[in-house]
Amino acid sequence: MRIARFVVDSDPMYGVVDGDDIHVLAGDPFFQGIKTTGATHQLDDVRLVAPIIPRSKVIGFGRTYRDHAKELGNEVPSEPLMFLKPNTSVVGHGDPVTLPSFSEEVSFEGELAVVIGRICKDVPAEKASDVIFGYTVANDLTARDAQRTDPQWARAKGFDGACPLGPWIETQLENPDDVGIVSRVNGEVRQDGSTSEMIWSVNDLVARASEAFTLLPGDVILTGTPAGVGLVSEGDNVEIEVEGIGTLRSVFRR
Repeated sequence: MRIARFVVDSDPMYGVVDGDDIHVLAGDPFFQGIKTTGATHQLDDVRLVAPIIPRSKVIGFGRTYRDHAKELGNEVPSEPLMFLKPNTSVVGHGDPVTLPSFSEEVSFEGELAVVIGRICKDVPAEKASDVIFGYTVANDLTARDAQRTDPQWARAKGFDGACPLGPWIETQLENPDDVGIVSRVNGEVRQDGSTSEMIWSVNDLVARASEAFTLLPGDVILTGTPAGVGLVSEGDNVEIEVEGIGTLRSVFRR
């Protein structure tokens, strides 16, 4: 099932995407379940927004793919490397991203993102699927120059617009540990990988995140990016496609 958040006139609402239609949900599916109102819109007639604005946090994992760690000249970590993005970094499918004034080297990173469905803490990896609401597509934008100079990654990873998510949440991804991730810049393929290349499984990462933080409904976990990342410039159109979910598009401006 694909759960989208969208706008028709002004206020955002949730809906179930079914082909070219979107069926309006009664309230927030994270707290009120999946209940349709009977109202339906054509998908082309609505504006999709970020499928979730995390209530508390976006948790990122870095260097979870060996080839990506190597391409940036980094050692493969013995433990998953964690960082946080604020919810003000989240933007939706098709939203313009304003490149930050402090950086000349913003990089795209196509990723599978996990959306948490219930409050949890210290979740064993074998139970992680019980707390997952679904999956979406993420672009973990990173200001590489700030990442090199700053002792911590808050600015490099957390600037406004640094976390495009969308186009919707897929609640039934058959095997999150074996889905393809393709990133295109202006139509040219730059990343072509698979979550099967990850050092840790998706469930392992959820478990590790829950060791450090209490996870709340709507929290998002970014699982890392395969090799092939690169810089974006004003006017670029970046598409991140994750197999079984869909394609997230972002446009960039100064």
